[in-house]
Amino acid sequence: MEVINALGRRKRAVARVYVTEGSGKITINKRDLAQYFPSTILQYVVKQPLNTVDAVEKYDIKANLYGGGFTGQSQALRLAIARALVKINPEDKKALRSEGFMTRDSRSVERKKPGRPKARRRFQFSKR
Repeated sequence: MEVINALGRRKRAVARVYVTEGSGKITINKRDLAQYFPSTILQYVVKQPLNTVDAVEKYDIKANLYGGGFTGQSQALRLAIARALVKINPEDKKALRSEGFMTRDSRSVERKKPGRPKARRRFQFSKR
C-alpha cells in the first residue's frame, strides 16, 4: 500500500497526515503520540476515528502539526486522520460522518473591533 496523505485544520492549527500500513504507531513531529500529547484525553481525541472503524493496529501515522494550541492541534489531527481513512476505504465515511469526525469545525477567534477592548466587550459605562 502506498502512502495516503490528508490535511486537517482547526482554529489556527494545521495537521498534515501520512498514513501507511503498519502496527498502529502514531508519530507527531518526530515524537511519539504519548510524548507529544501527555494528556490521555487528547490522545483519545486523536484515536477516535481509528476506534470508530476498528483500525487502531492497522496503520502507521506520521503527522506534521503546527499552529494553534494543543486542543486545536489534536482536533485538527483527528479530522486529518478521518479524511485519510475515507481515502483508504470510502465505505467508512458513513460511520465517521455520523460521529461528526468528517466536519471541519469552522469556529475561530472573532476579530477585535475598533473602539472596544475586545471583540464584543465594551468599555465600562457609568452615568456619572
